[in-house]
Amino acid sequence: MHEELLKYVDHTLLKQIATWEDIKVICDDAIRYNTASVCIPPSYVKKAKEYVKNRMKVCTVIGFPNGYNTTNVKVFETKDAIENGADEIDMVINIGLLKEKKYDEILEEINLIKSACDGKILKVIIETCLLTEEEKIKMCEIVSNSNADYIKTSTGFSTGGATLEDIKLFRDNIKNGQGIKAAGGISSFEDAQAFVDNGATRLGTSRLVKLMKE
Repeated sequence: MHEELLKYVDHTLLKQIATWEDIKVICDDAIRYNTASVCIPPSYVKKAKEYVKNRMKVCTVIGFPNGYNTTNVKVFETKDAIENGADEIDMVINIGLLKEKKYDEILEEINLIKSACDGKILKVIIETCLLTEEEKIKMCEIVSNSNADYIKTSTGFSTGGATLEDIKLFRDNIKNGQGIKAAGGISSFEDAQAFVDNGATRLGTSRLVKLMKE
């Protein structure tokens, strides 16, 4: 059962103090336990892709963790990551624009970044812990109408992570078949199973592989 859950996992290491040695361990573990991808800082993408070759998908983050970079910077970051071999991109929205109800600008940014992904998967991090329920529902609508592939709860660097309530809200409000990624604070296989049972199709965590190794 645990092996099945690990197929949903983006095995993640985004700490500021991560070294190449740490990233190599994460890559080796992801391959060993057959996770969906390894999610790492942009500066390690090229080296990691050369290291894992086609044995594992490499995911990285854009506009991370605050999301308030200009769109041009996020697009450049995305193109750079794809050129370096990234298979999947997790971007952070501009939360200030959402608070200002500039919905068209958010949609345009998501689609520009998706274009820069060159056909690769794009996940949209909305940082649920900073949003009202109304804002979360609005972001479901925007992501549903965008070219993105997933909506994602959290960076893991703010005031809270994924909750079951948010995953259920995503499940009920995503309209065009986009995937749902729960990230932040998933600390047990029981947690992971509950998220999957309630609609998550991807999980961002490092804890599950650690539990397998223990």
